[in-house]
Amino acid sequence: MNIEDFIRDIPDFPKPGILFKDITPLLANHKALVRCADQLAQCYSGDVKIDKVIGIEARGFILGGMLAERLEAGFIPVRKKGKLPYEVRSKSYGLEYGTDTLEIHADAIKEGDNILIHDDVLATGGTAKAVSDLVKELGGVVVQFNFIMELGFLHGRDKLDAPIASLLEY
Repeated sequence: MNIEDFIRDIPDFPKPGILFKDITPLLANHKALVRCADQLAQCYSGDVKIDKVIGIEARGFILGGMLAERLEAGFIPVRKKGKLPYEVRSKSYGLEYGTDTLEIHADAIKEGDNILIHDDVLATGGTAKAVSDLVKELGGVVVQFNFIMELGFLHGRDKLDAPIASLLEY
């Protein structure tokens, strides 16, 4: 089973000129979803235990939670501004079609926690870099970034300073 078969292209979303890679067909197929989660878990073969997996809103939550389960780690949701109910740390960032702000609970990470950051796609790297900065501000160590896909032509990996794994590259 090839997970790429379950990703569809949506032209001009969210604005003209953007080719959006839609993972909802992947999420809707049980076998494809499980295979994707298993492959993402196999992407981490480091020698330190992952303490927590961060899933980035919103698509990163789904497989991030599954990845945390497979790695026997806790799960931390990183959300858009104003969505978390407790004291937060915030970081604004640029993305390929605008700007946004992400937040994490101030007590989500303990000093020295080994963190794996997961999202569905690595594009310009702004989102992942912002989350990495939040992890470091809270005393965590970014051990790896995991993505379902990477849009290599946007050079997002150039902004990141830990190993990167992605299942697909465009």
